Amino acid sequence: MAGDATTDPLLPRAGFRGWCCPRFSVTLPSPAASFRLKTTVWAELGGSVGDLGTYIPIVLALSLVNHLDLGTTLIFTGLYNAITGLLFGVPMPVQPMKSIAAVAISESSAHLSVPQIMAAGLSTAAVLFLLGATGLMSALYRFIPLPVVRGVQLSQGLSFAFSAIKYIRYDQDFAAAKSVGPRPWLGLDGLVVAISALLFIVLVTGSGDDPPLQDPSTPRRRQRGSCVPYSSRIPTALLVFVLGVVLCFARDPSIFGDLKLGPSRIQLVRITWNDWKVGFVRAAIPQIPLSVLNSVIAVCKLSSDLFPSRGHEVSATAVSVSVGLMNMVGCWFGAMPVCHGAGGLAGQYRFGGRSGASVLFLGIGKVVLGLLFGSSFVRLLGAFPIGILGVLLLFSGIELAMASRDMASKEESFVMLVCAAVSLTGSSAALGFGCGILLFLLLRLREVNCRALLPSTNNGDGGGDRC
Repeated sequence: MAGDATTDPLLPRAGFRGWCCPRFSVTLPSPAASFRLKTTVWAELGGSVGDLGTYIPIVLALSLVNHLDLGTTLIFTGLYNAITGLLFGVPMPVQPMKSIAAVAISESSAHLSVPQIMAAGLSTAAVLFLLGATGLMSALYRFIPLPVVRGVQLSQGLSFAFSAIKYIRYDQDFAAAKSVGPRPWLGLDGLVVAISALLFIVLVTGSGDDPPLQDPSTPRRRQRGSCVPYSSRIPTALLVFVLGVVLCFARDPSIFGDLKLGPSRIQLVRITWNDWKVGFVRAAIPQIPLSVLNSVIAVCKLSSDLFPSRGHEVSATAVSVSVGLMNMVGCWFGAMPVCHGAGGLAGQYRFGGRSGASVLFLGIGKVVLGLLFGSSFVRLLGAFPIGILGVLLLFSGIELAMASRDMASKEESFVMLVCAAVSLTGSSAALGFGCGILLFLLLRLREVNCRALLPSTNNGDGGGDRC
Protein backbone atom coordinates (compact mmCIF):
# COMPACT_ATOMS: atom_id res chain seq x y z
CA MET A 1 0.00 0.00 0.00
CA ALA A 2 2.77 2.40 0.90
CA GLY A 3 4.27 2.13 -2.50
CA ASP A 4 1.06 2.58 -4.44
CA ALA A 5 0.71 5.99 -6.04
CA THR A 6 -3.03 5.86 -5.56
CA THR A 7 -2.87 5.31 -1.84
CA ASP A 8 0.16 7.11 -0.48
CA PRO A 9 -0.33 10.83 0.25
CA LEU A 10 3.38 11.39 -0.33
CA LEU A 11 3.17 10.06 -3.89
CA PRO A 12 1.83 11.87 -6.98
CA ARG A 13 -1.91 12.31 -7.28
CA ALA A 14 -3.98 13.13 -10.31
CA GLY A 15 -3.44 16.76 -11.30
CA PHE A 16 -0.81 17.03 -8.58
CA ARG A 17 2.34 19.05 -8.97
CA GLY A 18 5.10 18.82 -6.42
CA TRP A 19 8.79 18.47 -5.83
CA CYS A 20 10.64 15.17 -5.69
CA CYS A 21 12.68 13.80 -2.81
CA PRO A 22 14.74 11.15 -4.67
CA ARG A 23 16.28 9.55 -1.60
CA PHE A 24 12.91 8.30 -0.40
CA SER A 25 11.35 7.98 -3.88
CA VAL A 26 8.38 10.16 -2.99
CA THR A 27 6.90 13.34 -4.37
CA LEU A 28 5.93 15.95 -1.83
CA PRO A 29 2.71 17.81 -2.60
CA SER A 30 2.79 21.45 -3.52
CA PRO A 31 1.22 23.97 -1.11
CA ALA A 32 -1.15 25.13 -3.86
CA ALA A 33 -2.66 21.64 -4.08
CA SER A 34 -2.81 20.84 -0.35
CA PHE A 35 -4.14 24.22 0.76
CA ARG A 36 -6.53 24.83 -2.14
CA LEU A 37 -9.95 25.70 -0.70
CA LYS A 38 -12.59 23.05 -1.34
CA THR A 39 -15.44 25.19 0.03
CA THR A 40 -15.07 28.71 1.46
CA VAL A 41 -12.59 30.43 3.75
CA TRP A 42 -15.25 30.69 6.46
CA ALA A 43 -16.05 26.98 6.27
CA GLU A 44 -12.36 26.07 6.60
CA LEU A 45 -11.99 28.49 9.53
CA GLY A 46 -14.99 26.88 11.18
CA GLY A 47 -13.51 23.44 10.70
CA SER A 48 -10.17 24.56 12.12
CA VAL A 49 -11.60 24.82 15.65
CA GLY A 50 -13.67 21.64 15.37
CA ASP A 51 -11.24 19.52 17.40
CA LEU A 52 -10.60 21.97 20.24
CA GLY A 53 -13.18 20.25 22.43
CA THR A 54 -10.61 17.50 22.92
CA TYR A 55 -7.42 19.56 22.63
CA ILE A 56 -8.10 22.29 25.19
CA PRO A 57 -9.17 20.17 28.22
CA ILE A 58 -6.16 17.85 27.96
CA VAL A 59 -3.61 20.61 27.33
CA LEU A 60 -5.08 22.65 30.17
CA ALA A 61 -4.98 19.72 32.60
CA LEU A 62 -1.38 18.84 31.73
CA SER A 63 -0.36 22.49 32.15
CA LEU A 64 -2.02 22.81 35.56
CA VAL A 65 -1.18 19.40 37.02
CA ASN A 66 2.12 18.43 35.42
CA HIS A 67 3.46 21.93 34.66
CA LEU A 68 3.70 21.30 30.94
CA ASP A 69 4.81 24.47 29.15
CA LEU A 70 1.77 25.62 27.18
CA GLY A 71 3.68 28.11 25.03
CA THR A 72 6.09 25.45 23.76
CA THR A 73 3.22 23.05 23.09
CA LEU A 74 1.27 25.69 21.14
CA ILE A 75 4.25 26.49 18.91
CA PHE A 76 5.16 22.89 18.13
CA THR A 77 1.60 21.66 17.61
CA GLY A 78 0.92 24.68 15.41
CA LEU A 79 3.90 23.76 13.23
CA TYR A 80 2.70 20.14 13.16
CA ASN A 81 -0.72 21.34 11.97
CA ALA A 82 0.75 23.29 9.08
CA ILE A 83 3.09 20.48 8.00
CA THR A 84 0.47 17.72 8.15
CA GLY A 85 -1.98 19.92 6.25
CA LEU A 86 0.65 20.24 3.52
CA LEU A 87 1.53 16.54 3.43
CA PHE A 88 -1.96 15.06 3.53
CA GLY A 89 -4.13 17.76 1.94
CA VAL A 90 -6.98 17.00 4.36
CA PRO A 91 -7.78 18.47 7.81
CA MET A 92 -5.49 15.97 9.54
CA PRO A 93 -5.72 16.80 13.27
CA VAL A 94 -2.94 16.99 15.84
CA GLN A 95 -4.33 15.68 19.12
CA PRO A 96 -2.86 14.86 22.55
CA MET A 97 -1.93 11.26 23.25
CA LYS A 98 -4.88 10.52 25.50
CA SER A 99 -3.65 7.49 27.44
CA ILE A 100 -0.41 9.25 28.35
CA ALA A 101 -2.37 12.31 29.44
CA ALA A 102 -4.82 10.19 31.46
CA VAL A 103 -2.00 8.47 33.36
CA ALA A 104 -0.15 11.75 33.90
CA ILE A 105 -3.22 13.52 35.26
CA SER A 106 -5.31 10.91 37.06
CA GLU A 107 -2.76 8.93 39.06
CA SER A 108 -2.74 11.38 41.95
CA SER A 109 -0.37 9.37 44.15
CA ALA A 110 2.54 10.11 41.83
CA HIS A 111 1.88 12.40 38.89
CA LEU A 112 4.24 11.91 35.98
CA SER A 113 6.93 14.55 35.66
CA VAL A 114 7.53 16.37 32.38
CA PRO A 115 10.60 14.21 31.55
CA GLN A 116 8.56 11.06 32.18
CA ILE A 117 5.74 12.31 29.93
CA MET A 118 8.28 13.08 27.21
CA ALA A 119 9.88 9.64 27.63
CA ALA A 120 6.47 8.03 27.17
CA GLY A 121 5.84 10.10 24.04
CA LEU A 122 9.24 9.28 22.57
CA SER A 123 8.80 5.56 23.28
CA THR A 124 5.40 5.52 21.56
CA ALA A 125 6.78 7.56 18.66
CA ALA A 126 9.67 5.15 18.15
CA VAL A 127 7.30 2.16 17.92
CA LEU A 128 4.97 3.90 15.44
CA PHE A 129 7.89 5.14 13.35
CA LEU A 130 9.34 1.63 13.09
CA LEU A 131 5.96 0.11 12.25
CA GLY A 132 5.47 2.69 9.51
CA ALA A 133 8.99 2.67 8.10
CA THR A 134 9.09 -1.13 7.84
CA GLY A 135 5.68 -1.37 6.17
CA LEU A 136 4.19 -3.40 9.00
CA MET A 137 1.56 -0.74 9.70
CA SER A 138 0.28 -0.88 6.12
CA ALA A 139 0.11 -4.67 6.30
CA LEU A 140 -1.82 -4.43 9.56
CA TYR A 141 -4.20 -1.89 8.04
CA ARG A 142 -4.93 -4.12 5.05
CA PHE A 143 -5.73 -7.22 7.09
CA ILE A 144 -7.80 -5.80 9.95
CA PRO A 145 -11.50 -6.56 9.24
CA LEU A 146 -13.69 -3.53 8.60
CA PRO A 147 -16.22 -4.39 11.38
CA VAL A 148 -13.39 -4.32 13.93
CA VAL A 149 -12.21 -0.92 12.71
CA ARG A 150 -15.79 0.33 12.89
CA GLY A 151 -16.08 -0.99 16.43
CA VAL A 152 -13.01 0.99 17.49
CA GLN A 153 -14.40 4.12 15.82
CA LEU A 154 -17.83 3.64 17.40
CA SER A 155 -16.35 3.21 20.87
CA GLN A 156 -14.13 6.27 20.53
CA GLY A 157 -17.00 8.36 19.17
CA LEU A 158 -19.36 7.34 21.97
CA SER A 159 -16.63 7.90 24.55
CA PHE A 160 -16.20 11.47 23.28
CA ALA A 161 -19.96 11.97 23.31
CA PHE A 162 -20.27 10.70 26.90
CA SER A 163 -17.46 13.04 28.01
CA ALA A 164 -19.13 15.91 26.15
CA ILE A 165 -22.44 15.39 27.95
CA LYS A 166 -20.55 15.33 31.23
CA TYR A 167 -18.86 18.63 30.35
CA ILE A 168 -22.23 20.19 29.52
CA ARG A 169 -24.11 18.93 32.60
CA TYR A 170 -21.45 19.24 35.29
CA ASP A 171 -18.74 21.66 36.34
CA GLN A 172 -15.29 20.17 35.74
CA ASP A 173 -12.04 20.22 37.68
CA PHE A 174 -9.55 19.21 35.00
CA ALA A 175 -6.66 19.36 37.47
CA ALA A 176 -8.36 16.64 39.53
CA ALA A 177 -9.86 14.90 36.46
CA LYS A 178 -13.37 14.81 37.90
CA SER A 179 -16.78 16.48 37.91
CA VAL A 180 -17.45 18.74 40.87
CA GLY A 181 -21.21 19.29 40.77
CA PRO A 182 -24.18 20.09 38.53
CA ARG A 183 -23.74 23.03 36.21
CA PRO A 184 -26.10 25.93 37.05
CA TRP A 185 -28.71 26.90 34.50
CA LEU A 186 -27.80 30.58 34.49
CA GLY A 187 -24.43 32.29 34.30
CA LEU A 188 -21.74 32.85 31.71
CA ASP A 189 -20.89 29.15 31.78
CA GLY A 190 -24.37 27.87 32.53
CA LEU A 191 -26.55 25.27 30.90
CA VAL A 192 -28.52 27.93 29.03
CA VAL A 193 -25.35 29.08 27.22
CA ALA A 194 -24.28 25.53 26.34
CA ILE A 195 -27.73 24.43 25.17
CA SER A 196 -28.16 27.61 23.14
CA ALA A 197 -24.83 26.93 21.39
CA LEU A 198 -25.88 23.34 20.71
CA LEU A 199 -29.25 24.37 19.26
CA PHE A 200 -27.59 27.04 17.13
CA ILE A 201 -25.22 24.48 15.57
CA VAL A 202 -28.03 22.00 14.90
CA LEU A 203 -30.24 24.71 13.41
CA VAL A 204 -27.53 25.89 11.03
CA THR A 205 -25.72 22.65 10.14
CA GLY A 206 -28.41 20.02 10.69
CA SER A 207 -27.00 16.50 10.87
CA GLY A 208 -23.73 17.60 9.31
CA ASP A 209 -24.33 16.44 5.74
CA ASP A 210 -22.86 18.48 2.92
CA PRO A 211 -25.50 20.60 1.14
CA PRO A 212 -26.67 19.00 -2.09
CA LEU A 213 -25.00 20.30 -5.22
CA GLN A 214 -27.30 22.42 -7.35
CA ASP A 215 -27.99 21.24 -10.87
CA PRO A 216 -27.07 24.02 -13.30
CA SER A 217 -29.92 22.95 -15.56
CA THR A 218 -32.44 23.55 -12.77
CA PRO A 219 -34.30 26.83 -13.22
CA ARG A 220 -33.15 29.54 -10.84
CA ARG A 221 -36.62 30.09 -9.44
CA ARG A 222 -36.75 26.48 -8.19
CA GLN A 223 -33.56 26.91 -6.20
CA ARG A 224 -34.96 29.71 -4.11
CA GLY A 225 -36.57 29.28 -0.76
CA SER A 226 -34.12 26.77 0.73
CA CYS A 227 -31.91 28.01 3.57
CA VAL A 228 -29.43 25.13 3.28
CA PRO A 229 -27.02 26.72 0.76
CA TYR A 230 -26.87 29.90 2.82
CA SER A 231 -26.69 28.37 6.29
CA SER A 232 -23.84 26.09 5.19
CA ARG A 233 -21.68 29.20 4.76
CA ILE A 234 -21.97 30.13 8.46
CA PRO A 235 -18.88 29.00 10.45
CA THR A 236 -20.83 27.77 13.45
CA ALA A 237 -17.92 26.27 15.40
CA LEU A 238 -15.85 29.41 14.91
CA LEU A 239 -18.69 31.65 16.12
CA VAL A 240 -19.27 29.43 19.16
CA PHE A 241 -15.55 29.43 19.94
CA VAL A 242 -15.33 33.22 19.64
CA LEU A 243 -18.32 33.45 21.98
CA GLY A 244 -16.39 31.33 24.47
CA VAL A 245 -13.36 33.65 24.26
CA VAL A 246 -15.57 36.70 24.86
CA LEU A 247 -17.16 34.98 27.85
CA CYS A 248 -13.67 34.28 29.25
CA PHE A 249 -12.98 37.99 29.64
CA ALA A 250 -16.52 38.72 30.76
CA ARG A 251 -16.23 36.13 33.55
CA ASP A 252 -12.85 37.37 34.75
CA PRO A 253 -11.57 40.74 33.40
CA SER A 254 -8.31 40.25 35.34
CA ILE A 255 -7.20 37.92 32.54
CA PHE A 256 -6.11 41.02 30.61
CA GLY A 257 -3.51 41.78 33.25
CA ASP A 258 -2.36 38.18 33.64
CA LEU A 259 -1.47 37.71 29.99
CA LYS A 260 2.22 38.48 29.50
CA LEU A 261 3.78 39.24 26.13
CA GLY A 262 6.63 37.06 24.92
CA PRO A 263 7.17 33.38 24.12
CA SER A 264 8.23 30.72 26.59
CA ARG A 265 11.89 29.82 26.76
CA ILE A 266 12.34 26.62 24.76
CA GLN A 267 14.93 24.32 26.27
CA LEU A 268 16.03 20.72 25.98
CA VAL A 269 14.39 18.25 28.38
CA ARG A 270 16.82 16.04 30.27
CA ILE A 271 15.49 12.50 30.55
CA THR A 272 17.12 10.07 33.00
CA TRP A 273 17.10 6.29 32.80
CA ASN A 274 14.47 6.20 35.56
CA ASP A 275 12.30 8.61 33.54
CA TRP A 276 12.50 6.26 30.55
CA LYS A 277 11.54 3.29 32.69
CA VAL A 278 8.62 4.97 34.44
CA GLY A 279 7.34 6.68 31.29
CA PHE A 280 7.42 3.51 29.22
CA VAL A 281 5.86 1.18 31.78
CA ARG A 282 3.16 3.50 33.12
CA ALA A 283 2.21 5.53 30.06
CA ALA A 284 3.68 4.24 26.78
CA ILE A 285 2.46 0.65 27.12
CA PRO A 286 -1.24 1.63 27.32
CA GLN A 287 -0.76 4.35 24.68
CA ILE A 288 0.84 2.26 21.92
CA PRO A 289 -2.20 0.08 21.06
CA LEU A 290 -4.49 3.13 21.19
CA SER A 291 -2.20 5.05 18.83
CA VAL A 292 -2.03 2.14 16.39
CA LEU A 293 -5.79 1.67 16.34
CA ASN A 294 -7.24 5.18 16.69
CA SER A 295 -4.40 7.40 15.50
CA VAL A 296 -3.47 5.38 12.42
CA ILE A 297 -5.91 2.61 11.44
CA ALA A 298 -9.13 4.48 12.29
CA VAL A 299 -7.83 7.78 10.89
CA CYS A 300 -6.90 6.23 7.54
CA LYS A 301 -10.25 4.49 7.22
CA LEU A 302 -12.20 7.60 8.25
CA SER A 303 -10.25 9.71 5.77
CA SER A 304 -11.18 7.37 2.92
CA ASP A 305 -14.82 7.51 4.07
CA LEU A 306 -14.98 11.30 4.32
CA PHE A 307 -13.01 12.05 1.14
CA PRO A 308 -13.88 9.24 -1.31
CA SER A 309 -13.57 11.40 -4.43
CA ARG A 310 -10.04 12.66 -3.88
CA GLY A 311 -8.40 9.94 -5.96
CA HIS A 312 -6.10 8.95 -3.12
CA GLU A 313 -6.23 7.40 0.30
CA VAL A 314 -4.22 8.51 3.30
CA SER A 315 -1.81 5.63 3.86
CA ALA A 316 -1.14 3.96 7.18
CA THR A 317 2.60 4.17 6.49
CA ALA A 318 2.56 7.95 6.11
CA VAL A 319 0.36 8.56 9.15
CA SER A 320 2.42 6.25 11.35
CA VAL A 321 5.72 7.83 10.28
CA SER A 322 4.19 11.29 10.74
CA VAL A 323 3.23 10.56 14.36
CA GLY A 324 6.69 9.18 15.01
CA LEU A 325 8.59 12.12 13.55
CA MET A 326 6.45 14.78 15.24
CA ASN A 327 7.17 13.42 18.70
CA MET A 328 10.78 12.46 18.03
CA VAL A 329 11.37 16.19 17.52
CA GLY A 330 8.96 18.02 19.83
CA CYS A 331 9.19 15.82 22.93
CA TRP A 332 12.88 16.65 23.37
CA PHE A 333 11.83 20.28 23.89
CA GLY A 334 8.90 19.63 26.24
CA ALA A 335 6.05 19.75 23.72
CA MET A 336 3.03 17.61 24.57
CA PRO A 337 3.09 14.10 22.96
CA VAL A 338 0.62 14.15 20.06
CA CYS A 339 -0.94 11.91 17.44
CA HIS A 340 -3.54 12.05 14.67
CA GLY A 341 -6.93 11.25 16.23
CA ALA A 342 -9.96 10.05 14.31
CA GLY A 343 -12.17 12.14 16.59
CA GLY A 344 -10.30 15.30 15.66
CA LEU A 345 -10.65 14.56 11.95
CA ALA A 346 -14.36 13.91 12.40
CA GLY A 347 -14.78 17.18 14.32
CA GLN A 348 -12.99 19.31 11.78
CA TYR A 349 -14.92 17.72 8.94
CA ARG A 350 -18.20 18.16 10.83
CA PHE A 351 -17.70 21.92 11.06
CA GLY A 352 -16.51 22.55 7.51
CA GLY A 353 -12.88 21.48 7.16
CA ARG A 354 -12.30 19.94 3.72
CA SER A 355 -8.64 20.66 2.91
CA GLY A 356 -5.25 21.25 4.45
CA ALA A 357 -6.13 24.95 4.70
CA SER A 358 -8.30 24.19 7.73
CA VAL A 359 -5.42 22.91 9.88
CA LEU A 360 -3.10 25.56 8.38
CA PHE A 361 -5.35 28.27 9.84
CA LEU A 362 -5.37 26.47 13.18
CA GLY A 363 -1.60 26.07 13.10
CA ILE A 364 -1.04 29.75 12.40
CA GLY A 365 -3.32 30.65 15.30
CA LYS A 366 -1.46 28.36 17.71
CA VAL A 367 1.98 29.63 16.70
CA VAL A 368 0.91 33.27 16.99
CA LEU A 369 -0.61 32.72 20.44
CA GLY A 370 2.43 30.76 21.59
CA LEU A 371 4.81 33.48 20.44
CA LEU A 372 2.70 36.32 21.83
CA PHE A 373 1.71 34.99 25.24
CA GLY A 374 3.76 31.86 25.93
CA SER A 375 2.75 29.86 28.98
CA SER A 376 0.66 32.76 30.36
CA PHE A 377 -2.05 31.81 27.84
CA VAL A 378 -3.06 29.04 30.24
CA ARG A 379 -4.84 31.77 32.20
CA LEU A 380 -7.27 32.28 29.32
CA LEU A 381 -7.82 28.58 28.72
CA GLY A 382 -8.55 28.09 32.40
CA ALA A 383 -11.49 30.50 32.16
CA PHE A 384 -12.92 29.12 28.91
CA PRO A 385 -16.55 27.95 29.36
CA ILE A 386 -16.43 24.17 29.72
CA GLY A 387 -20.02 23.81 28.54
CA ILE A 388 -19.06 25.23 25.14
CA LEU A 389 -16.11 22.84 24.90
CA GLY A 390 -18.58 20.04 25.62
CA VAL A 391 -20.79 21.15 22.73
CA LEU A 392 -17.86 21.08 20.27
CA LEU A 393 -16.73 17.69 21.58
CA LEU A 394 -20.25 16.26 21.32
CA PHE A 395 -20.49 16.90 17.58
CA SER A 396 -16.98 15.49 17.04
CA GLY A 397 -17.90 12.29 18.86
CA ILE A 398 -21.20 11.83 17.04
CA GLU A 399 -19.56 12.42 13.65
CA LEU A 400 -16.93 9.77 14.41
CA ALA A 401 -19.50 7.26 15.69
CA MET A 402 -21.66 7.74 12.58
CA ALA A 403 -18.85 6.35 10.42
CA SER A 404 -19.94 2.91 11.63
CA ARG A 405 -23.34 3.10 9.95
CA ASP A 406 -22.16 1.30 6.79
CA MET A 407 -22.27 -2.28 8.09
CA ALA A 408 -23.84 -4.38 5.35
CA SER A 409 -24.99 -7.42 7.36
CA LYS A 410 -26.13 -8.49 10.79
CA GLU A 411 -22.91 -10.44 11.22
CA GLU A 412 -20.74 -7.36 10.61
CA SER A 413 -22.90 -5.29 12.95
CA PHE A 414 -22.57 -8.00 15.58
CA VAL A 415 -18.76 -7.92 15.47
CA MET A 416 -18.71 -4.11 15.48
CA LEU A 417 -21.04 -3.78 18.47
CA VAL A 418 -19.23 -6.39 20.56
CA CYS A 419 -15.90 -4.69 19.83
CA ALA A 420 -17.35 -1.29 20.78
CA ALA A 421 -19.04 -2.60 23.94
CA VAL A 422 -15.87 -4.26 25.22
CA SER A 423 -13.80 -1.17 24.40
CA LEU A 424 -16.20 1.09 26.31
CA THR A 425 -16.70 -1.21 29.30
CA GLY A 426 -13.03 -2.05 29.71
CA SER A 427 -11.84 1.46 28.79
CA SER A 428 -9.37 -0.21 26.46
CA ALA A 429 -9.41 -0.05 22.68
CA ALA A 430 -6.82 -2.84 22.61
CA LEU A 431 -9.08 -5.17 24.59
CA GLY A 432 -12.04 -4.42 22.34
CA PHE A 433 -9.85 -4.90 19.28
CA GLY A 434 -8.66 -8.29 20.49
CA CYS A 435 -12.20 -9.47 21.22
CA GLY A 436 -13.39 -8.18 17.85
CA ILE A 437 -10.65 -10.05 15.97
CA LEU A 438 -11.37 -13.26 17.91
CA LEU A 439 -15.09 -13.00 17.25
CA PHE A 440 -14.53 -12.30 13.56
CA LEU A 441 -12.30 -15.39 13.23
CA LEU A 442 -14.84 -17.56 15.05
CA LEU A 443 -17.57 -16.46 12.66
CA ARG A 444 -15.32 -17.19 9.70
CA LEU A 445 -14.58 -20.63 11.17
CA ARG A 446 -18.28 -21.47 11.09
CA GLU A 447 -18.22 -21.05 7.32
CA VAL A 448 -15.46 -23.60 6.79
CA ASN A 449 -16.63 -26.57 4.73
CA CYS A 450 -16.36 -29.49 7.13
CA ARG A 451 -16.16 -32.06 4.34
CA ALA A 452 -13.07 -30.38 2.98
CA LEU A 453 -11.34 -31.29 6.24
CA LEU A 454 -12.44 -34.97 6.21
CA PRO A 455 -11.50 -37.91 3.93
CA SER A 456 -13.35 -37.76 0.64
CA THR A 457 -16.62 -39.74 0.59
CA ASN A 458 -19.22 -39.82 -2.13
CA ASN A 459 -22.67 -39.86 -0.61
CA GLY A 460 -24.36 -38.21 -3.54
CA ASP A 461 -25.35 -35.19 -1.49
CA GLY A 462 -23.12 -32.74 -3.29
CA GLY A 463 -20.65 -32.41 -0.41
CA GLY A 464 -21.64 -28.83 0.20
CA ASP A 465 -22.66 -29.01 3.84
CA ARG A 466 -21.06 -26.59 6.26
CA CYS A 467 -20.23 -27.07 9.90
